[in-house]
Amino acid sequence: MSVPRRFFVNNVDLPSGEACIDGEEFIHAKTVLRVEEGAEIILLDGSGKEYSAIVAKIEKHRLVAHITGVAEGDREPKENIYLLCGALKGDKTEFVVQKATELGVQKIGVFSSEYCSAYMNENKLERLKKVAREAAKQCLRSRAPEIEYFGDLKSALQSAKDYKNKIFACEFLKESKIDISVISGSVALVVGSEGGFSEKEFALSKEEGFSGITLGKRILRAETAAVALCSLAAFALGELR
Repeated sequence: MSVPRRFFVNNVDLPSGEACIDGEEFIHAKTVLRVEEGAEIILLDGSGKEYSAIVAKIEKHRLVAHITGVAEGDREPKENIYLLCGALKGDKTEFVVQKATELGVQKIGVFSSEYCSAYMNENKLERLKKVAREAAKQCLRSRAPEIEYFGDLKSALQSAKDYKNKIFACEFLKESKIDISVISGSVALVVGSEGGFSEKEFALSKEEGFSGITLGKRILRAETAAVALCSLAAFALGELR
């Protein structure tokens, strides 16, 4: 039995029992997935709820669906994981966003730093949000992670001030200052770009309450480090058990 297709919508009008899919989601539904009238689908409004629905009408620029039920999604993480990742070259940032979403990360911050040679703009940021939505649908999450861009490392670090655990992955550390295997509660994770971090940036992270961590004796690619760190945190918090 196939799983009903999932689509993000701007809002669900429960009083009327109706919702509309438009924009890119509509184009994907109509031209790629070839959704037909009468099909069962799942609608997501970003609240954590999942709305079962039946496609009632397919118009030129939108799809109209009738809501048949509502339930709380059961695939969202119990603890808040926040990934801060240096902007990466090519499509590597998209890769990190996709995998972090699958691993249960709730928020992703992309930042520029001293040795960062990639750049971000509004189009790239929108692309990352689209990647997060697609990944959320694929892994049956009810929400896509919030994605934000920071022009400097300090702003990125300060955005995590309310997190219980603050972990800074640094390639030149000889030993970890925190045992990630025993953490509990919310966690903010920081991984650099391809160029890594400077000593000054590591000192800044300590000023902002972060603890340094090493990911072993081998130098990992930036995207590998991001996925590895998210995996370690997710496992410690019980998300992969």
